[in-house]
Amino acid sequence: MAFSGATHYPVPVEAVAACFVDPAVVRARYDAAGDRDLEVLECGADGEDLVIHTRRTVDVEGLPGFATKVLRPTNTMEQVDCWDAPDADGARSGTFTIDVKGAPVKIRGTMRLEPAGGGTHHTVRGEFSVSVPLVGGRIAAWAEGPAQQRLEAEFAFHAARLAD
Repeated sequence: MAFSGATHYPVPVEAVAACFVDPAVVRARYDAAGDRDLEVLECGADGEDLVIHTRRTVDVEGLPGFATKVLRPTNTMEQVDCWDAPDADGARSGTFTIDVKGAPVKIRGTMRLEPAGGGTHHTVRGEFSVSVPLVGGRIAAWAEGPAQQRLEAEFAFHAARLAD
């Protein structure tokens, strides 16, 4: 199942990218989401590319009964965001992966930052894969809602940070 979203920030792409690789901002974003035990394993430039690699504990609220054999209410998630070097116009494309430790769940997607109207247009598209016969599709369909809410909260968090 998929989730996606887009938002606009009133600052240039490089200011958004710099915010994304600021370890203090990364910590604040996950703290605001209620995540715990955050480890920032890598956060910064790799040449002109950018990498943010984190591990954190996440509580899942409202876990449906059919999902409890696969997911726990508390999970460790390891996430890697990779942003490519800027295009000629300053835009950046990226990918992300989230591995739910101890569960057959993978989340993958793409991201894009593009100059737009004196600011930045940010798009995210993600997809769940749950490799469990019979209930995997139902779990992925359920997870779409919380993932969409989380994405919207992260957009709002960054918009508030970048408005300062």
